[in-house]
Parts: sequence; C-alpha cells; structure tokens
Amino acid sequence: ESLHSSIGLLGISAGSLLLAVHFYSLPRAAPLIPSTALGVLLLILSSLLAYTGVRRSLRNASLFLSLCLTISVFWCGYGVVFILGGQGVLNDTGDFRNAMVPGLVTFTLALLIIAAVGFLCGEVILAMIASAVSLASAHEVAMLYSTAFGSSAVACNYMVICLVGGYFALGRILYFLSKEKIALPGTDLAKKKTREQIQSTSGSMNRFAVTGLILNMLSASVFGCRLLGVTGQLFIGQVPWLWAAGVYQIGVCILSYRAMDVLMATFFGFTSILKFAGGYCLLYPIWQPEEPSFPTPFLVVFSILFVVLALFLTLKSPVDGLYLLFYVAYCIALACRPKGFFEGGPQGVDVAIFVASAVMTLIHLYNVKASAKIPTGRGAMKALLARSSFLKLREGADLHTPYLGYSKYADAEVLGYACSVLASFAVTRTGDPQAPLATVVIPWVVVAGGILKLLGGSVAFARGKTLESSAFILYAVMWIIWGLTRYGGLYGTTRSFHTAVGIIAFMLFNGFIVFCTLFLNIAWFFYSLTFFLIAISFLLDAIHALPAGYDIAATLIFGLVSFYCFLSALFNSTFEGSCLPMGRPIVQLSGVGGGTTKCLHLPARKASSVKRIADILKNGGTCGIPTDTVYVLVAACNRPDAVEKAHQSKRQAQDRPMSLWISSLKQLEPAKHLFTPLLWDFMEAAWPSPISLVVPRGEWVDFLGMRDSAKYVGTPQSIAIRIPDCSVTTHLIDLVGPIVVTSANPTGEADTTHHNQVYAKLGNKVDAVLCDGPSPENIASTVVDCTKIDSGNIGFFRVGIIPKSQVLQILEQVQKK
Repeated sequence: ESLHSSIGLLGISAGSLLLAVHFYSLPRAAPLIPSTALGVLLLILSSLLAYTGVRRSLRNASLFLSLCLTISVFWCGYGVVFILGGQGVLNDTGDFRNAMVPGLVTFTLALLIIAAVGFLCGEVILAMIASAVSLASAHEVAMLYSTAFGSSAVACNYMVICLVGGYFALGRILYFLSKEKIALPGTDLAKKKTREQIQSTSGSMNRFAVTGLILNMLSASVFGCRLLGVTGQLFIGQVPWLWAAGVYQIGVCILSYRAMDVLMATFFGFTSILKFAGGYCLLYPIWQPEEPSFPTPFLVVFSILFVVLALFLTLKSPVDGLYLLFYVAYCIALACRPKGFFEGGPQGVDVAIFVASAVMTLIHLYNVKASAKIPTGRGAMKALLARSSFLKLREGADLHTPYLGYSKYADAEVLGYACSVLASFAVTRTGDPQAPLATVVIPWVVVAGGILKLLGGSVAFARGKTLESSAFILYAVMWIIWGLTRYGGLYGTTRSFHTAVGIIAFMLFNGFIVFCTLFLNIAWFFYSLTFFLIAISFLLDAIHALPAGYDIAATLIFGLVSFYCFLSALFNSTFEGSCLPMGRPIVQLSGVGGGTTKCLHLPARKASSVKRIADILKNGGTCGIPTDTVYVLVAACNRPDAVEKAHQSKRQAQDRPMSLWISSLKQLEPAKHLFTPLLWDFMEAAWPSPISLVVPRGEWVDFLGMRDSAKYVGTPQSIAIRIPDCSVTTHLIDLVGPIVVTSANPTGEADTTHHNQVYAKLGNKVDAVLCDGPSPENIASTVVDCTKIDSGNIGFFRVGIIPKSQVLQILEQVQKK
C-alpha cells in the first residue's frame, strides 16, 4: 500500500535536490549541473511521478494524485525548456525568461491551491511540499525579473522539500524496522488509507478533473501572459508548456474514461486539440516569417460542439457547464480573428479561462477531498428533470456497463463521432500548394481525426465493440496519413500514383466495414458509407481530378452524419429511452443482437451482480449463468412458474430432462436417512465437481421445497443432481436455494461457452445473464447413473470433462472405505 506513495514523495525530493544544487550553483560561471542534463533528469522524474500518481489514484488518494501529476507536468515542460536552453535554442536576451514565466506563474498558483486544500484537510506533508514548490516557483519568477532576488531563495525552498522527503523516508524506515510499532506523525499510511476509504465517494467524483483543469490554466497562461505584457513574445520556447499540457490532457482524458466520466473526458479531449494547435502555431515561424491563418468553418463547428457538451454537462453540474462556455467564447474569438492565437481577442479570453480554471480547480479539489462540499448545483437539474415525463436521466450502477459483460472504461463513442465532425470540417479549407503549412489544418486533422479517434477506437475495443473499434482505428489512420500528406506538402506529381493505391486499399477495408454495419444499425451504416465520399475526395485530389466543390460537399455530408451520431450517443448515454435513435439493423439475422434491450447483463466478478441475479431468481425469473463447465440456464426450484418458463424457453426435449443443483450436502442433510450409505459417501467424495449423479427419485425431493416444480425436473424414476465446482455458482445457490438447471442453448444445438452466445441464442427469453467471458471448459459435465450403485454398478449417460476412469476410481475408493 505504501510503495507508490513512498516512490512519489521520494521522487519529488530527488528532483528538488537536483534543482536546489542547480540554483545554489547558478551564480557560478559554469553551473554544477549542465542545463541539458538537468532537463533530461527532470523528464525522467516527471514520468516516474506520473506513474506513481496514476497507480495510487486507484486507492482514492486524491490529493496525492493531484500533487504528483501537477509536479510531473511542471517538470516535464520545465525540463524541455532547460534542454532548449542547453542546446542554444534560447540565445536571445529575455528568451529564457519568456519561456519560463508562463509555466512558473501557473504552477505557483496551482500548487498554492493544492497546499491550501492540503492544510484544510489535514494532509500536512503533502501541503508542505506543494507550498514549498509554489514558493520556489514564485521566487524564480521574481529572480528572472529582478537581479535583486538571488537564486539562493529558490534553492532554500527546494531544500525544504528535501527535508520533508527525508523525514518521510525516516518515518517509513522506522515503521518497517519496528514492525509497524513506531510511526512518525504524518507517515502512517494505513490510517490515511482508512480515512480515505471512509471519505470515498464510490466513484461519483472524477479525481482526475483537477489535473485537467490545471492543464487548462497552463495553456491559457502562455497566451494570457503575452496580452498582459508579462512576456515579450510568443515563440518556440513556450511550446514545451503547450505540448506537455496537450499530452497530459490526453492522458487525463483516458483516465476520465476509467473514472466513468464521459462528459469530462470528451471535454478534456477537445481542449487537448487546442493545446496542440497552439504549439503548432508557435512553431510555424521556424518555417515561415508570417503568422499562420485559421480555417473559420472548423472553429465555428468546434464552438457548436462545445455548446452541446456544455448543455449536457449542465445536467450533471451547472458550474461545470458554465465553465465550458468560456471555451465556446474562445472558439468564437479564434474564428473572428484571422491570426488566431496571436490576436488580442483570443488572448483576452485566455486570461478569463485562466481565472475560471483556477476557481474550478479549487472547487473540484476541495469537493473531492473534504467532507463538506462547495455547492456546484449538483442535483438541481436532476430534481428539475424528475418532474418531466419526456426526459428521464439514466442512473444506476450499470450506467456504463456494456451489453457484453464488463469494462473498466466508459464509452468513448461520443468523442469518436465529435472528432469525425472536426476533422471533416477542417479539410473544407483548401491549402495553398506553395505554402501548405500556412493554414492551421494539420493539428485539427491529425490530433482530432487521428490521435483522439485512435483513443476512441481503443476504448471501444476494450468494451467489446470490435466493429466500431475497427472503424474508428481505420478512419484515424486515414486522417493522420492524409492530413500530413496533403497539408504538409509531402506528396507531389511523382507520388500521386502511390498515394492513390493506398487510398484504394483503405476504401476496400471500408467496404468490408460498410457491409458489416448492415447488421449493426442504420446510423453506423450511413456513417461508414459517407466516409466513402471522403475517401473518394482524397483519391480524386491525389490524381489531380477533383471537381470543384466536391470535397466540400463530401465533408459536409460526412460531418452532418457524424454530428447526428454525436448527438445520438450523448442523448442515449444521458437519458433513458431513444430520443435520437441509432436505428435498427438493416439486415436482421435470427438470434443476432438478442436481449440488447430487455436482458440484463451483469459482470460475474461483482458480488452485487450475483445478489441481483439471486433477487431475479427469487422473484420467478430465469437467468443464464457461468459454471465450472459451460453456461447454463437456471431457475429457482421453489418457483414452479420460473421452472416451467425455463423448460419452454429452450424447447426442452423429453429425453433430456432438467437437473437439480445444490451448493452443499448440508441442504440434503435432513433427508440423509433416505439415501443409502454408499450413495451418500459417493456424493461426498465426488462433489464439488463437474460430475452429475442420477439418483433414484424419492421423498427427499420434498425436503428441497420443489412442490409443483418437481414434474419438470428429471424423470418419474430419477433426478440428476450436482454440486458445481464454481464459487460464483455455489454462492448464488446459497442465496437462492436449490436451483433447476438446463443447458443455455436450444435443444440439439452446441453447448454455450460464452455469455455472448447466451444473448444470441436465448437473449430475448431470459431475464438476465451473469457475464464471465469464455467458459473455463468447452465440454459439459459427466453424467453418472447411480440408480443401481448399491449393487456395485454405475453407468454413464454422458462422458464429459471427467473421464470414466476417474469416476470409477472415486467409487472404488469409497467402496474400500
């Protein structure tokens, strides 16, 4: 439990020691640690801190997570600036100061907020570290603007961090050497863990949102400082801050999907695009002296997407929804000014975003950590919508559960469709062949259409959506290659043929996807079909045969279809019902997609799922469950209506009667006197296992409360009974009582070895399926005839996973006993 906390705090101490040595030796002619070496070491430590912060986040360590990720992104950008300085890129007077100040200002305020919340919530060690780094950054800003401030003050602050880290290390060493008897104040992580578990909100809060908001502060600071005159120019030295923020923002987007927060994950994906675009614009003067221009249609569409996202986020938290309106204003400001990030209007909005992000950081961090909350309007919209009969919010533990089992990620299709909209409208701007980089298109197409769509495809694959993930990944590769090729000036007349061949290959792959979407839904069919228009546009452009206006028409059609899918995914993930349906499959095959609207799908790894299945069975439902062999269809034996339903749902044949399962022989203990000693001992020796024993029917059946269900189980002469060797199944039987079992497939078909097959075969005939992926075995149980066991003979109705020899060996051992 203490490993990642110890590594994180000692990593911060190690980096602080390096910086303390650097600033103490700064007045010397030659610094003790060269700038390039210092930058590389800081990058290594930043990656270590990012790892420890994310790993510890799984245990609700919200303040530690925020501190580690904040210092990680700080040292990432800081280290790259040191490398640029060491390599002679920042040679002009004031370059180093202009490069450093935006980041230092941001992290001075961000770490001060973390320190304040830490002191308020009793996290003294973390608060001391955050306040010391904040003071060091503030002193460094003062030092860069006035020689009266020496570097020793900065070094002293970093030494304080080293001392705190040393104290923490000493406390952990004493804790282990004394076998947990001696614990210095603030170093006993076991108590912290208990307190955090009590304060945990059970996943209702996105703990990664704080880091994402701080990254928004960082990118806004770069341009806001220029407007306020804090920095003298926008240039390559500030790119490390923007691109570090962009990379980490994509990471926060992924982690937000892990936190099951679709709306904030989509928002952070959107803001990462702006960060990469800002960095691209600052790099552009390296190739051309003039500033780049912006495609207006793209930014207008971007602002519309932000408006839609803000409306939906307002339903969850009105304060967060209002915060997104700053980005709506930002996109409009960029669209109105031809030079975009370099103009005063967008920079003024950046200043507002910086202030708003700082306030939101304080609110989110305090609400995640403290027991008393700052009101954000959560619940207000829920109460308002509760009165509506038209719109009803989706809620519950299964809100983000996929149809086919269990996933660690929420659905990323909203972001995938939005990126299609952005990429398609970005290419409506025709680039200048003589200066292809002069129009800012590459960041929109490559980051939005490529990187983020790859992210969406990966998350879709993790959720079991193989077709959707294949389409997203294919389209992402196409956007990346085409965006770099067309708007990077990488192809000319000699390369046109090879480009055309590659595009035709993509079109063939997309043809297969279009065919598959016939069996998915109407929206996906048109989404994949209209991408053909985009691919044809790319092909005609590559061979220089593009008709005037065709590319704009194709991108508009694809963009509008993508926008509908974006709205549909948002509505369906937020509200119950189908406000904007994706449609039914164009070609409906028998059994495909069974149960996607009626049949519950519950992950077997959760105890709450097993309890819910038990409740369904007690109320007369039938369910598909995993076992130690293949999936089976079950019903509670004290519910005759459920047993009859299970019997009819799979057209049970008379020569294949249903069997009876128990969880322990204790359930038969009251009727032990009705079994012969040999049969009882054989049952004790054989179970739990995938061996079904067919025993004579008798009065013992009445002790299990079967009543009218008995006529559906076994034959008039015998009943097959078993104790499965599966903890999930036996726990379920403990909750429900004895259950009646039959195979989860229509009579005559192959055994069901995956929960997907249960959906396909019986999805609309069962009430729920307990999903556990592939079966541990592909062979059913062995069925042994024990009706004549007292004469020393047993027979075999079916030889399954347990061979005859093993069963006979068990009988021989029992007989000897």
